[in-house]
Amino acid sequence: MSFDRLISAIAQTKNPSVVGLDPTLAMIPPFILEPMLAEFEDPFEGAAEAFIEFNRRLIDALYDIIPAVKPQSAYYEAFGWQGVRALKATIRYAKEKGLFVIADCKRNDIGSTMGAYARAYLGETEIAGQKREAFGADALTVNGYLGTDGIEPLLNICKERDRGIFVLAKTSNPSSGELQDKLSDGQPIYRKMGGLCEKWGADSMGDYGYSAVGAVVGATYPEQLSELRRALPHTFFLVPGYGAQGGSAQSVAGAFDSRGLGAIVNSSRAILTAWQKENCDERDFACAARREALRMRDAIAAAIPEIRLS
Repeated sequence: MSFDRLISAIAQTKNPSVVGLDPTLAMIPPFILEPMLAEFEDPFEGAAEAFIEFNRRLIDALYDIIPAVKPQSAYYEAFGWQGVRALKATIRYAKEKGLFVIADCKRNDIGSTMGAYARAYLGETEIAGQKREAFGADALTVNGYLGTDGIEPLLNICKERDRGIFVLAKTSNPSSGELQDKLSDGQPIYRKMGGLCEKWGADSMGDYGYSAVGAVVGATYPEQLSELRRALPHTFFLVPGYGAQGGSAQSVAGAFDSRGLGAIVNSSRAILTAWQKENCDERDFACAARREALRMRDAIAAAIPEIRLS
């Protein structure tokens, strides 16, 4: 199953963290951005090329110490079709480097429309008898609040193509409790959603005890994170909110099982802007990102059980 590959990569790198490739123009060093904007008449084209170059250099600096990357589609879609091209190029390059790719798109719909999203990000599109991957990600974040109708179209593709999904359960944002903490039959909604993740993943169990249906659970709510780890023994967690949003190694520790498995923790801004925080030479931005990624790895490793596959 899909998360077996991710778990194997986590064990190999001894690093349960994922780098969110969420670039903005302000994050890109001028030596990359300015020539690209000058070269292309269309500023969207120049920005897209700058994104591709920025991401490639980051991936080159990080691929041997991290198991995965997570590009957030909104940062690319903001630059039109050119930005979407940069998203596809980033996914392709990350996979060429052996990284597991989580497409952070939070898609949500039902029936044929959700099926189209599934094919776009995890499957293949057929054209005149030929099948091609549109994006080719390994996993996709999804919003499960339309219920089973919005998840079922993804499950077959997950099984057939060794892919995975992460369903929003208890998100890291401050207002998440407005809905997710409300009680239903005596349980908070996020627990109900977690229970559905266990149900949806029951037919796609992997070798390490986790299914192809994961859950998004924020680092900013450590008590709920620990609660959900105990309640959802077969659901792998994607944990946002580390670093810039206030989550720490101690606050994410409850996401992990006794083997140091069960979760992958995301950091975006802290790693992408490390060169600015360090006030180092802009041409050293990728090395600064590597230094920050290593600090994150070591901090989490010190807070959780030693990572092992058995």
